[in-house]
Amino acid sequence: MSRQAGRGTESKKMNSELFTLTYGALVTQLCKDYENDEDVNKQLDKMGYNIGVRLIEDFLARSSVGRCHDFRETADVIAKIAFKMYLGITPSITNWSPGGDEFSLILENNPLVDFVELPDNHSSLIYSNLLCGVLRGALEMVQMAVDVKFVQDTLKGDSVTEIRMKFIRRIEDNLPAGEE
Repeated sequence: MSRQAGRGTESKKMNSELFTLTYGALVTQLCKDYENDEDVNKQLDKMGYNIGVRLIEDFLARSSVGRCHDFRETADVIAKIAFKMYLGITPSITNWSPGGDEFSLILENNPLVDFVELPDNHSSLIYSNLLCGVLRGALEMVQMAVDVKFVQDTLKGDSVTEIRMKFIRRIEDNLPAGEE
């Protein structure tokens, strides 16, 4: 019995490492395909956005989370449920703006950067930029326009990874004329 319990943990670790290495191969290929880091960053954001647009349905079905009433509640759901569910981490929520429309997610440990060291010639690469796109895409599907960007990154010598999220506006459902 204890052997099976150990296998579950071992299997999760192997799956996590496989994901991390596969993501690394993806970023490496993008670096080969595009001339500069800015283009790679845009592609990672675009890919993440497309993932987020699709991932939100899975998240809502698996988590049974209802509609959030404000941006603070949204931040809690992202940090405490979504990141835990998909990356196995729980970032802390800090640095709220006075208006409550902007906050930071602090990742003490970013599983995407395990085994990664940025070469000197890729100093402007935002390696985990896929996460920004995922957050933007998923939130857009629940009628929230947000700006998401990396502020700090452990790959660039910072002590933590910080993702800054800013609420822009609610997206209104636009129904075609006559279909109310």
